[in-house]
Amino acid sequence: MSIQLSSTSFTQNGVIPKQYTCDGADTSPQLSWRELPDNTKSLVLFMEDPDAPMGTFIHWVLFNIPASINELIEGAKGVGVEGMNDFRRMGYGGPCPPRGSNHRYYFKLFALDTLLSLKGGVKKTDVEKAMQGHILGQGEIMGRYGR
Repeated sequence: MSIQLSSTSFTQNGVIPKQYTCDGADTSPQLSWRELPDNTKSLVLFMEDPDAPMGTFIHWVLFNIPASINELIEGAKGVGVEGMNDFRRMGYGGPCPPRGSNHRYYFKLFALDTLLSLKGGVKKTDVEKAMQGHILGQGEIMGRYGR
């Protein structure tokens, strides 16, 4: 099932404003969703850059987001459990492509029929493994940023 994921911070395929990047305040953008599948118990959010020079770079891992909410406000904190990003820190790490490049950033939301039995600080691969067999639906939005 497809989840409608959107943002008031940027449009689908649009430019992600500087304030959400390493060149600005590096705060997470607003994201909202609708049309969650029945029996959704929790949500998982990944942000990834498939254009990174060394392969897909993970900017954000957030899981066990309560199914009762339908939005992450700008700079959201304390919602769900934060995993480790490829900056080697927990939480959101905004776009920060090499100078002279323009990258795509995918925000991917998954609805699960369970809460994940994982602790904070785990990597995306750990979350993906735990999600197997529990995905009810998903949605994504993509923004761009260049330097």
